Amino acid sequence: MTDAAALAPAATARAAPPRVPVLDVAGLSVQFRTRSGTVHALDEVSLQVHRGECLGVVGESGSGKSVTAYAVMRLLDPAARITAGRITFGGMDILAASEREMADLRGRELSMIFQNPRAALNPIRQVGMQIADVLVRHGGVTRAEAPARAAALLAEVGIPDPVRRAKAYPFELSGGMCQRVGIALALACRPALLIADEPTTGLDVTTQAVIMDLVLGLARARGMATVLITHDLGLASEYCDRTAVMHAGHVVEAAPAADLFAAPRHPYTAKLIAATPQPGRALSDLAAIPGGLPDLRRGDLPACRFLDRCERAEPGCAVPPLPRHLSEDGRMVACRHPL
Repeated sequence: MTDAAALAPAATARAAPPRVPVLDVAGLSVQFRTRSGTVHALDEVSLQVHRGECLGVVGESGSGKSVTAYAVMRLLDPAARITAGRITFGGMDILAASEREMADLRGRELSMIFQNPRAALNPIRQVGMQIADVLVRHGGVTRAEAPARAAALLAEVGIPDPVRRAKAYPFELSGGMCQRVGIALALACRPALLIADEPTTGLDVTTQAVIMDLVLGLARARGMATVLITHDLGLASEYCDRTAVMHAGHVVEAAPAADLFAAPRHPYTAKLIAATPQPGRALSDLAAIPGGLPDLRRGDLPACRFLDRCERAEPGCAVPPLPRHLSEDGRMVACRHPL
C-alpha cells in the first residue's frame, strides 16, 4: 500500500512526450563554389516547425533565408554543397533521400510558394493545366477530373470566374492573380509543410494582407506546418507563432514572436526592429544599421558574423565556437553578450 502510494505522485507528474517537429533542420552548413571563391552561405543553421505552427524567418537580403528553404526542398543550385547538418521531415532524412523520393515528396508533402510567381509558372501553359498536372501527379486525380478540381482550387484562393481564368496564361494575369495561382499550386495536394518565400513581394499593402490571410488561413485550417520567409518584420510579428532571425548565414535568435519583438536579446535583432517603420513612430526615429554583411567568401570569418557592426563586440566574439544560449521558454540567442 505504501509502495503504491509512493509511486502515484511520480505517475501523475510524468511529463507528456515531447512534440515531434514536422521539419527539423539541425546544424545545416551550405557552401557555394564560385569563380571568385567559396561562399560560406549557411553555418550551423538549426530550425524547427511543428504541425499547425507558422515559423517566420526574417533578416536582410543575403542572410541565407531562401538558401535554407531551397536546401529543405533539395532544389539548391548545382554549385552548392551541403557540408554539415541534417534535415528531417516527418522522420525522413531529406539529405539521404533519392531524387525519385524527393520528386514524390515535392508538391504532395512538401510545397513552396516561390518569391517570383511569374517566374515560377510555365509561361506557355494555361494556369489551370499547370494545377491539373500537380493534381494528376500527386493527388490521385484522373486527367478527366483534374480541370474541375483545378477551377475549384482557383475559386478557393479567391480568383473570380475560375473556369475562365483557368484557361489564362500567366502573362494575362496580374501579379496578385499569379501569386494566387502559385498558392493554389502549392496547396493543391494539402501538403504537411508549406514554405512561403517572400509571398507578398511586389504587391501593394492591401493585397499583401489579403494574400497573407489567405495563405495562413488555409494552412491553419488544414493543420499544416508553415515557414514564412520575409524581410518584412511587420508581417512576421502579425502572422507568425515563432520567429527566427538570420544574419550572414547564422540564426542569431529564435523565440516566440511576441517575446522576440517585445524584448529582442540579440543586438542585430534589436537594430533590425529599430530600423523598421512602426505605427506612431516618425521616420526620423528610424535608426539605420551600420555597415553591411561580411564577405562570405572570406576564409577567416569570425565566429560572430555581426562582429564588425556590433557596439557590444569584444575581441572574444571572433573566437569560435559561437555560443548559443537556450532558455527554458524555448528562446535561443547566439551571442556572447546578449541584451
